[in-house]
Amino acid sequence: MNHPDYKLNLRPPGTPRGVSSVVGPHGAGASPGDKKSKNKSMRGKKKSIFEPYMSKEDVSEGLKRGTLIQGVLRINPKKFHEAFIPSPDGDRDIFIDGVVARNRALNGDLVVVKLLPEDQWKPRVTLSLPGVLGLQAIKSESNDKETEVTYEADISGECCGHQQQSPKNCNSPDVIIEAQFDDSDSEDRHGNTGVLVDGVKKLTLRTPDKGREDSSAPVTKDENTPMSPNTRTLPEKSLQKSAKVVYILEKKHSRAATGILKPLADKNGDLFKKYALFSPSDHRVPRIYVPLKDCPQDFMTRPRDYASTLFICRIIDWKEDCNFALGQLAKSLGQAGEIEPETEGILTEYGVDFSDFSSEVLECLPQSLPWTIPPDELTKRKDLRKDCIFTIDPSTARDLDDALSCRPLTDGTFEVGVHIADVSHFIPEGSSLDKVAAERATSVYLVQKVVPMLPRLLCEELCSLNPMTDKLTFSVIWKLTPEGKILEEWFGRTVIRSCTKLSYDHAQSMIENPTEKIPEEELPPISPEHSPEEVHQAVLNLHSIAKQLRKQRFVDGALRLDQLKLAFTLDHETGMPQGCHIYEYRDSNKLVEEFMLLANMAVAHKIFSTFPEQALLRRHPPPQTKMLSDLVEFCDQMGLSMDVSSAGALNKSLTKTFGDDKYSLARKEVLTNMYSRPMQMALYFCSGMLQDQAQFRHYALNVPLYTHFTSPIRRFADVIVHRLLAAALGYSEQPDVEPDTLQKQADHCNDRRMASKRVQELSIGLFFAVLVKESGPLESEAMVMGVLNQAFDVLVLRFGVQKRIYCNALALRSYHFQKVGKKPELTLLWEPDDLEEEPIQQVLTYPVLSLCLALLQVITIFSLVDVVLQAEATALKYSAVLKRPGPERSLGLEKESGEEPED
Repeated sequence: MNHPDYKLNLRPPGTPRGVSSVVGPHGAGASPGDKKSKNKSMRGKKKSIFEPYMSKEDVSEGLKRGTLIQGVLRINPKKFHEAFIPSPDGDRDIFIDGVVARNRALNGDLVVVKLLPEDQWKPRVTLSLPGVLGLQAIKSESNDKETEVTYEADISGECCGHQQQSPKNCNSPDVIIEAQFDDSDSEDRHGNTGVLVDGVKKLTLRTPDKGREDSSAPVTKDENTPMSPNTRTLPEKSLQKSAKVVYILEKKHSRAATGILKPLADKNGDLFKKYALFSPSDHRVPRIYVPLKDCPQDFMTRPRDYASTLFICRIIDWKEDCNFALGQLAKSLGQAGEIEPETEGILTEYGVDFSDFSSEVLECLPQSLPWTIPPDELTKRKDLRKDCIFTIDPSTARDLDDALSCRPLTDGTFEVGVHIADVSHFIPEGSSLDKVAAERATSVYLVQKVVPMLPRLLCEELCSLNPMTDKLTFSVIWKLTPEGKILEEWFGRTVIRSCTKLSYDHAQSMIENPTEKIPEEELPPISPEHSPEEVHQAVLNLHSIAKQLRKQRFVDGALRLDQLKLAFTLDHETGMPQGCHIYEYRDSNKLVEEFMLLANMAVAHKIFSTFPEQALLRRHPPPQTKMLSDLVEFCDQMGLSMDVSSAGALNKSLTKTFGDDKYSLARKEVLTNMYSRPMQMALYFCSGMLQDQAQFRHYALNVPLYTHFTSPIRRFADVIVHRLLAAALGYSEQPDVEPDTLQKQADHCNDRRMASKRVQELSIGLFFAVLVKESGPLESEAMVMGVLNQAFDVLVLRFGVQKRIYCNALALRSYHFQKVGKKPELTLLWEPDDLEEEPIQQVLTYPVLSLCLALLQVITIFSLVDVVLQAEATALKYSAVLKRPGPERSLGLEKESGEEPED
């Protein structure tokens, strides 16, 4: 599409640093009209802003020779001119400085970069490793029963948060703040971009006293004098490799964005009559020119009517000689800040297909309903319909993937079965249904609904293991000792008839009341062929074995990093959030998890031993070594000795370091969050594509082989694994698929799983932001995770969200940042409530020193504070402020005792 005016060298208002060299004297504020009027003498000349991409041949050759590097681009959501890709050597990430160096690539794209000369690399400094909110970890999926890793570092725990950025901070940074950050844009959905580390440009490090670094004199609320950092005195300084993007291997970003429309600033320019400006909510996406013919008819005459209307826009082009992309409006969503328009925007941005299934797809399903199992199919399967088999799921679940059974044997052992819905029976390979399921790859779980991978007839009826109905299943059955030792193992296709649908609450009640009869009115309907007592005993037996399995897993070196996770209660009529709570992970959850893990590991060994070149497995690489060592060093400085020599050693450090008091448990939550950050993502892969079997390992589980088998209703990877298992057992022919083809499907499953998790996190953030707006302000205790020179980061313990608290938003007379050794500290001097009252300085240091009884008191890592979350005027934004301390907080008495927690 050719647009002559579009090819002008245009500078959008607020275009990030990196393109200033092609802008006139007005810099970042220059409008398209300004650009044209200031450069009439350059008419006919075009100066490229971005370098042309290298040819495919040159890229291929450069990758082979090692002169070029490929990786997934991650753009800092709070400082969008900074981007990174992983370093191939596992060391510090490679830095991509500015929009020009990013060369039109968007977040998540698979790019090829070329390293810049070393004299163009930037110094890096770690001010406070845990103090960067960009370092975030994902919460575990509530629907993942086999939680092999709960912290794949691609998702933020903070959503729709507060941020600030000075317009002066748009030049190339003198110092890079080293950070691995997630791709969360939730904090930026309807506000200005924020800084990764607040006030980096204002930091000065001096050492007036031995062992103490002081950033400045106390800052009063009227003081805001910029100070340049002296990079020669910055601690832990080293150069970070810098690069530029030379090619986009795969545009993984959807090129769709939600945002608002604005008229162009220059009403006299030619472009004003042809284009509107689309401003994306996600500031990592460029501003976009949209033809006026795509806009509402009255937009130019009544632009204010659309000031808070959300639109979807898709980028269709981005020329080398233009700051802006060119786009097309796809849809008007509705009012910004409302749940349904925002949800649709999130789904669209992350490429989630939430359209209705086509008639062609639905024709692949059984047409004569109600469907019954054909008699000839029954003869091909082991009949378990008389066994006591049941499901345990969340009370609201409708897609029941898995069921359990446990039968005591006369020799004191148990026959334990995991029975998984035989979804592959209903999805013919190569069919339209197969293709759409492969493309969607996963169901997407939002707070208020599910976007299913398969049509609801399959998800909720034909495949779902609903009680007292004959169902087709794929089973793994073991003979186990009471200690969980496997004596025998069997795989096969089966038919079951679940006797009841237990919720986690039902199972938990049975576990907690082993000798008491549960009243029938407190239980779901149970098939008359089985008694409540029989079900109760089966749950108790499973729980007993699961405890042994879990104990042995951790003895064998497994790691689990549980993080706080929000659950909501919704109004049945309006769908609005009424309240929220931290989801409690209980013994009933652990029971199910252990047997799902056991089944997944068993199937992984079976399919790999049969098809060593064609097995779809799941690996979890070790954590990033440099980030992990930085974190260990930080903990040493805080007086905490952490052993990270293995997954099991880290798990022991986290579980044995702390007591059971409130302070210790909060500190464990913070450390768990911190140690989630260096963790890499678990990935599906084809076994034939990796030569070194050591790379097959799953770091967190500490096992050599793992896969996903237990959730085929909602994960296409599991469907593939079911087909491989069927072939391995002789039910079907050997799979006719090349390893590279299977690897491409694995890559797609990885991409969609990541997108699904991001969407789930953004949905949680959306509902929480609405809850703060409708029910706030909300108060909670919080623990300090990181201290910066003008702000500090906290984990809000009541809600599990992370927030940054800015000193200039508090009623302070002054504040003062300093470092004692390498420990950052902020001293806050509060304005008095009463004019005659003496000012209070809040001490939030740990341990509490006798010095705390004087006026000098400070904020540091692991301090307990009281915070208030309150909505802001901008849609979906809320901020955290420090609650004015009472006498006990002002004296630093956040612990009931003034002693160190016991190891």
